[in-house]
Amino acid sequence: MPPEDDGPGPRTDDEVAGWVRSLGLPGLVDIHVHFLPERMLTKVWEYFDRAEDHYGLRWPVRYRLPEPERLDALRSVGVRAFAPLVYPHKPGMAAWLNGWARDFADGVPEAVPTATVYPEPSAQRDVAAAVAAGARCVKAHVQVGAYDPADEALDAVWGLLAEAGVPVVVHCGHGPLRGAHTGLDVFERVLRRHPRLVAVLAHAGMPEYDLALSLVQRYDRVYLDTTMVGVPFTEEFMPVPGDWPRRLAGIADRVVLGTDFPNIPYTYATQLRAVAAWAEADPGLGEPFLRAVLHDTPARLLGV
Repeated sequence: MPPEDDGPGPRTDDEVAGWVRSLGLPGLVDIHVHFLPERMLTKVWEYFDRAEDHYGLRWPVRYRLPEPERLDALRSVGVRAFAPLVYPHKPGMAAWLNGWARDFADGVPEAVPTATVYPEPSAQRDVAAAVAAGARCVKAHVQVGAYDPADEALDAVWGLLAEAGVPVVVHCGHGPLRGAHTGLDVFERVLRRHPRLVAVLAHAGMPEYDLALSLVQRYDRVYLDTTMVGVPFTEEFMPVPGDWPRRLAGIADRVVLGTDFPNIPYTYATQLRAVAAWAEADPGLGEPFLRAVLHDTPARLLGV
């Protein structure tokens, strides 16, 4: 992808680290990154290879690299901490993935220990063990897991996480495809029962941006992540509202950087340019918003 010549923010990945330093930040904190066991990641990439069949569009994985090179790519753009998110799609996987994520974080200084969840009899025990072992972020992928987030098997899990203050990055929106239990109205049933849950709506709830903003305003521990939001690729089929920057100005401290690295079909810099464009578009945002989104707010949520 050629560099973009106009607009704010870094044009290429090579420009990212310097741009971040110019904001007075020690680096980036990315709350939505994926590292997975190799055989599982290979299957994910094979799925994206068939994206035209699934989504009706091409989705070439930009950072389809061996794990050491993927880590080097994050370090080269100045990522000082990230949440390596894992997610199961059937019973019995969550505990295994939690162990893998713990081991991965033990070997990667920038990686925050994470865990995941699936509605099964062991769900509460699995998450409790992961939190006790140091997990500081949990991934709930309602779309891939094809489960109801309000399932009784998860009720104690949400209560445990709310009590512990551990953030859950939840993919509950319809994007890029509607799932059996997707929809922010579905996840709001969880929030009504557990209003103190620290919930990060992945992809800003795409494409239900209006409802996502409403949930942030009504629940004081709900956040939006920027993953794939506002970038040219996504604007083609799930664009943000025209007044998006103005509306973000009212919740500027509730937005956190997420990218979906490495599974994005464009450069890491592209997501940062989208965020920079929002910051420039509204006088209530600007550099304070950039510093909050790119570092301060996600750092606080992840405890780094």
